[in-house]
Amino acid sequence: MKSTSALGLGTVLAALVLGTAPGATAATAATVAPAATVVKVSTAKQLQAALAAAVPGRTIQLADGTYSGSFKATVPGTAAARITLTGSAKAVLTTPTGGGYGLHLDGASYWTVQGLTVTGAQKGIMADAADYVVLDGVTVHHTTMEGVHFRNSSAHGTLRDSHIHDTGLNRDGMGEGVYVGTANTLSDRSDYVQITGNTFGPNIGAENVDLKEGTTGGLVSGNSFDGDGLTGRNYDDSWVDVKGNGYVIENNTGRRTTDDGYQTHSVQPGWGCGTVFRGNRSDLTGATGADRYAIDVTNYAAATCPTTIGAGNTVTGGRGLVNPGVPVG
Repeated sequence: MKSTSALGLGTVLAALVLGTAPGATAATAATVAPAATVVKVSTAKQLQAALAAAVPGRTIQLADGTYSGSFKATVPGTAAARITLTGSAKAVLTTPTGGGYGLHLDGASYWTVQGLTVTGAQKGIMADAADYVVLDGVTVHHTTMEGVHFRNSSAHGTLRDSHIHDTGLNRDGMGEGVYVGTANTLSDRSDYVQITGNTFGPNIGAENVDLKEGTTGGLVSGNSFDGDGLTGRNYDDSWVDVKGNGYVIENNTGRRTTDDGYQTHSVQPGWGCGTVFRGNRSDLTGATGADRYAIDVTNYAAATCPTTIGAGNTVTGGRGLVNPGVPVG
């Protein structure tokens, strides 16, 4: 039998993914695997091998079941040949310790993650320096911190038609549903992230969506927000907090909050500006905070830091649609 070194790493990975043994059959598998468009996996070990052996155009298909381990993708796809990781909601990624990341896309641009569930980690799905990542129809729940994070200049990401709930289980105000960018820096350009058609809650342990300073041009549209997990700690007292520039927040519905529906802040000079709010429906019934506005613009300046409040926004309960001094229409 040939040695592992003689076969080469690519052959060994192909053998692991396709379930063949090293040797003559593995060599055959290695010639087939790179060209295969679909690789089916059913164990954590097979999934780890498939992630390591991914190539542009490849689809990794998960069988239903629980995959316990550390799952990290580092190989990028391309615009013309994305890499897809797909499974049903019964294909569940988790960590044996409850720490770390459920799924880490580290430099793995042009990946689509579709349908599966991530749970039982410190942070659910992390995109680091990974552009054009699409998270489609995923479920993320029971994390001690955030559910999904676009970080380290992961631009043009998409989270759509997904369900994020039961995050921030430590209840310390640091369990956002989706976190875009990095706090206290302007170097993380996770720009143009689109968050559309998702259901947030119940039990999101901080803001449903947190859009950090340094990020620009994203879209938050058609989502359902539930603020029943807000604690008021670390300033988590709204569904969406906008600290980046040039965001569009439209056609969302929200209910249950401790204070406001949406907030803008300038934690760095010149940031938290240019947000457009339109068509959002806010129910502030039961809010007990000091402000209680559907849209609380804490940094409005018509010339230097504008915010646009469209007439299509509505509010039930609370003190009003927007804080005094901010024009509507």
